Amino acid sequence: MTNKIPGFALLILFVGSLLACSVNSGQQPEYTLRFGHLANRQHGWHQAAKRFAEEVYRRSNGRMEVRVYPSEQLGKEMDVLTGILVGSADIMITGESLQSWSLPNAILCATPFAIRDSEHLKKIAGGPIGKEIEQHIIDGAGFKPIAWFERGARNLTANRVIRHPDELNGMILRVPAVSLYVKTWSALGAKPTPMAFSEVFTALQQSTIHGQENPFALIKDAGLYEVQKYCMLTEHVKGWSYVVMNNKKYESLPKELQEVIDEAAAVMQAYEHELFLKQEKLDYEHLLAQGMEFIEVDKEAFREAATKAVMENFNEQQNDLLRRIQAVR
Repeated sequence: MTNKIPGFALLILFVGSLLACSVNSGQQPEYTLRFGHLANRQHGWHQAAKRFAEEVYRRSNGRMEVRVYPSEQLGKEMDVLTGILVGSADIMITGESLQSWSLPNAILCATPFAIRDSEHLKKIAGGPIGKEIEQHIIDGAGFKPIAWFERGARNLTANRVIRHPDELNGMILRVPAVSLYVKTWSALGAKPTPMAFSEVFTALQQSTIHGQENPFALIKDAGLYEVQKYCMLTEHVKGWSYVVMNNKKYESLPKELQEVIDEAAAVMQAYEHELFLKQEKLDYEHLLAQGMEFIEVDKEAFREAATKAVMENFNEQQNDLLRRIQAVR
């Protein structure tokens, strides 16, 4: 006797087989983008980059894939930026390092006392002035900013209380190798000493240097609370970083995939900001729990002295931009 399958059941089997073929087809993305950054896998930057990758894949229906490489897996910042221009990388998180491509206005991302607070930063980075800086970066080096991330404010730490610039009194202060920072802290009365961040803990422990300045996150992650008692709330640099990709690569994509990049980048930016605000609070509470004391300072005195030094070292175009930034309310 022959078993017969009803027509409707045959139809179901046929459709099911088609779906199975579709799901298991292993279709490769048409485009693959490599996204490198410096942070570890727990950092908000990495979490935001992963969210971007998920959004790109979903919104493009699998046509485009983003592979994220944390912890300098694609190389150090300058290497990855160069890689973006030659095609060995596609996306990177960066900031004032863009100065190395003859982009003087990029330093406005991290200029002492240019930005007052988070609301001011949002108006600048996300407003007309930010768009000008982005176009400057595109025209000058070929990097296209697709999003920006707020960075934690830099604060001064030491083993004595400092409320006014006059109290720096030649204090030996570690700063990053950024000439503007060296000149600004010199004008404030300190003796700035550029040094690799990896050397800071030992130098503080041995009193080779007396203080340093960094956001809460780096103070916490490096355990600097073990060798520094006070954190002065100078908030002297409130800045942002850009997520950039090769502009030619972006423009070579089909229009609908450019829109996918834009939409996914907007989601990433909002998500990173949410993570940043939560982490900033947690970092502050951690430092407090470890015994660090937070000191309010005469911020206006710091601002006045620092701004004078900055403007003396800026060119006319940079100073014009700085004045416009400070005028935004």
